[in-house]
Amino acid sequence: MTTAEPSQNLLLDTHTLIWLATDDARISEQARALVGDLKNDLYLSVASVWELAIKKSLGKIDLQMPLAAFVKSQTEALNLRRLDIHSEHALLVEGLPFHHRDPFDRMLVAQALHEGLSILGADSVFDAYSVKRLW
Repeated sequence: MTTAEPSQNLLLDTHTLIWLATDDARISEQARALVGDLKNDLYLSVASVWELAIKKSLGKIDLQMPLAAFVKSQTEALNLRRLDIHSEHALLVEGLPFHHRDPFDRMLVAQALHEGLSILGADSVFDAYSVKRLW
């Protein structure tokens, strides 16, 4: 008897969201399969929306539409669940080692640890933390 793969709770890294939206070739086959598996719950952190807002306002990314429309379209297309930033997440950042200085990625690590999520992203710096990363 075969057992079905258990569902997974996945927190998208910011670049993962952008690459999915643009069908970027850098998305791994495993990542595509995980996103396409309807049993999995996909989360988008407000930290990623904040990061996108900053990058868009600085002209570092072009989303081809206003940020609010981009987030709405991707939330609907990927059936994303919003993950708000809570004080517990912010407080957890204080104790994280400085393997990485990017404040947005550090918040994603804290959220993943606190909420029991795996990070879906290509950046191997997440592996230095005690968080599960899939790619």
